This record gives sequence, structure tokens and C-alpha cells, in this order.
Amino acid sequence: MKKKVILDLCGATGAWSNPYRDNGYDIEIVTLPYCDVRKYVPPDNVYGILAAPPCTHFSLARTTAKTPRDFNSAMEIVSACLKIIWKCRASESLKFWALENPMGYLRQFLGRPVLTFNPCDYGDGYTKKTDLWGFYNLPKTNKVKLNEQQARDCYINSRALPKIPENYIIPSGQKRQAVRRAITPSGFAKAFYEANK
Repeated sequence: MKKKVILDLCGATGAWSNPYRDNGYDIEIVTLPYCDVRKYVPPDNVYGILAAPPCTHFSLARTTAKTPRDFNSAMEIVSACLKIIWKCRASESLKFWALENPMGYLRQFLGRPVLTFNPCDYGDGYTKKTDLWGFYNLPKTNKVKLNEQQARDCYINSRALPKIPENYIIPSGQKRQAVRRAITPSGFAKAFYEANK
């Protein structure tokens, strides 16, 4: 019996697809510097897609004084992810898909998301409002209340960040701290997997 294939588009460290890998799924991480999502041709038997296009130009936190937003190049990546999703859905093997981005300007292109969550909704000790579009089962929450220190660290953006896996190569031009901040929270990743096996 063939393993179920999960595509992790723009998945960087693969944190979102880790629970699938741990449970025997065949994971294809399509991310720079290894593979460009704009040039990727998916296999015919994709079971699920997790997409996390870069938030650089969609982020509300971005200051544009030195570097203006470039929605055209940012939407090229989002569009490439959606084209892969559409192709896989047309083959009728795709059971679920989700596209993630921190709450920001991507809403003006894709509309309201199916779900907006904070990592603390799924057991992780911090906040970071994140939007999730797609066709999937809603993950079951496991809310934790932040203590005063955690709340303060989130407010001033100084929370403890996860480690980057040893085998991950940071793409040229990306900062280590930005990669660490973008890693999918493990509690959410596990809850999403449990709801979408």
C-alpha cells in the first residue's frame, strides 16, 4: 500500500508537516533553497497540502520606509501555491488543503480566512494571530492561559523562539531570527494533524 503524500509548500523547516512524517506519511517539502514552488510539478496522488507562503510583504509589522511592499512578487508565490492546490484537487486525490499566513494584508487578496488562531489556542505559550484558508477539518483547541511574563514577552516580541533543525539551510537573504519566528507552533501542527489524517 502506498504512503499518503503530503506537500509542505514553502514549508521551510517542515515543522507543520512533522506530525505527518512522524506517523508514516510521505512528505515533500517544496521550499527554497531546495525547490522553488513556482517551478514545482506535483505528483498525481497528493493526499493533503500545507502551504505557508512568506509573509514578508503581507505582514502588518513590516515598516515600508526603507523597503516598500512588493505585493506582485509576494502574490506570485501565493498564486503558485494555489495553482498546485487546484491541480491536485482536479486529480480528485486531494482530501484537504490549508494555506497559512500571519494575520495581515493577504486577507485583501484571499478574503476572510476559515480560521484565525493564536498558538496559545493549541497549547503553545505565546500569541501570534495567524490566518488559515482552505478546505480542512477544524483542529480541536487546547487553550492555555499565558502568565504575566509570557504575555509581556509577546507584547514586546521577545518570546523564546524554537531552534532551527540542524539540517535546514537558511535561504540567502533571510535572517535566522525571522526563520525561527516563522516556525509553525508544534501544538497547532499536532492538532491540525489529528483533525486531518
